[in-house]
Amino acid sequence: MMDRPAVSALAELVAFDTTSRLSNLALLDRLEERLAPYGFRFLRFPNEDGTKANLLASLGPEVAGGILLSGHTDVVPVDGQDWSSDPFVLREAEGRLYGRGTADMKGFLACILAALPDLHTDHLSRPLRLAFSYDEEVGCMGVPSLVAHVAAAMPPIRLAVIGEPTSMSLVNANKGIVAVETEVTGREAHSSQTQSGLSAIEVAMDLIGDLRALAEEMRARAVPDGRFTPPYTTLNVGRIEGGTATNIIARQCRFRWEYRPLPGTDENEIYRRFEAAAARREAELRRRFPEARIGTARGHRVPGLRPMEESDGEALAKRLLGTNAAGSVSYAAEAGLFQEAGIPSVLCGPGDIAQAHKTDEYVEIAQLDSCVDFLRALWRELERGPL
Repeated sequence: MMDRPAVSALAELVAFDTTSRLSNLALLDRLEERLAPYGFRFLRFPNEDGTKANLLASLGPEVAGGILLSGHTDVVPVDGQDWSSDPFVLREAEGRLYGRGTADMKGFLACILAALPDLHTDHLSRPLRLAFSYDEEVGCMGVPSLVAHVAAAMPPIRLAVIGEPTSMSLVNANKGIVAVETEVTGREAHSSQTQSGLSAIEVAMDLIGDLRALAEEMRARAVPDGRFTPPYTTLNVGRIEGGTATNIIARQCRFRWEYRPLPGTDENEIYRRFEAAAARREAELRRRFPEARIGTARGHRVPGLRPMEESDGEALAKRLLGTNAAGSVSYAAEAGLFQEAGIPSVLCGPGDIAQAHKTDEYVEIAQLDSCVDFLRALWRELERGPL
């Protein structure tokens, strides 16, 4: 089975441990080696310390109407997972390929490499651009520099396909994400003297109660069209830490939370309302405890993807996939960043998101075959005459 181009390419990519905490440069080097014989032009966009980078590979004339294929190179950790085999050695069994990143989303990158021999590079009337990003799994932190360059310095893109695992179904909408950290400062005291201290943990509990009330309000405002599961903006407190001992009233408490707004809604509403409620609580607390503080700061933010059903790019994707329908997903992805920069974008890639991030992650070989067929159809589109 490893003699099939997509499978052998995936085996090669999986062997690079590109967990987000590590560098992806060796993988980018290999991608450039694989792409250079076709005549691609390369640009890299490194992070601040030069340990990671985005890679933009371009082929064909610098004119409007090109197609961009985007995939992130990083994967989530395998720490604490009990894999049946080495997660960085591709294993085939019963039509499935097991390994970290097979579904999310090195399978898509492998399909690009497998389909390229069928591209008539000397017949391209419009450009093909390949975007390989870093740090998607920790909040889409890497790709903005690449997106900004494409939007500002290159001819308009007809369509960007972000190859997240959608089982090769077309997706034209996904939720966004806003990450937030809140830190509470109270007053330390002996736990027997509760009248003298202010527990930062208890204040944090009250604030989390405010978030729960907001979450219930969002649930009551569900959009009943069935596009998302669940069909409303969600909130989650993912981490909390504070205090030093059970017999000390806690001076510090910090909690990290996120919300995932429906695309097209006011993504600042929850942050704005929470910040206002926190300010009122702080003012009340400081009447007794002048040192009391409640500080809230946004972390990473990824915009949602909105349907662009009248766009030429989305119409092209539907035609090549042979469908009139497009679905939606509740997870965040880089597509919204491309769309926000004025680039029509969709999600479509091999594998099932249900397999992503799990022990024994896998992609079905049939999914890779379908993706390669789709990419070959894209090649034919790029080889046609001008629009």
